[in-house]
Amino acid sequence: MSQANIPNITPTISITIGDSVNLLLASIALEELALAHIINAEAEKIQYVLGTLPGTSGLSPAATLSNLLAIDRSVERTLQEVIKKEILLQIKLDNIVNGLPISPPPSP
Repeated sequence: MSQANIPNITPTISITIGDSVNLLLASIALEELALAHIINAEAEKIQYVLGTLPGTSGLSPAATLSNLLAIDRSVERTLQEVIKKEILLQIKLDNIVNGLPISPPPSP
């Protein structure tokens, strides 16, 4: 078996500090959007089990107490992970904001 041949790739990337800050902020915004979708999915999961999700009335059998407790544990674990991610995103945002160069105020 032969060794993989990986070409030497050295791309030239030229972005400004402003561009990099915008890219970092956009990445935070996209992660926040993804977390919002996860939270919404968890809410819909609860609504489905309770039979209150619009458009699904009568599709699921009545939930038992053990079903409700299982869903509660599942949602709780998921939301704990979402909270951890939110904390990391807050730290990332703080690092970006604190790392911005301070420019003098414009002269009148």
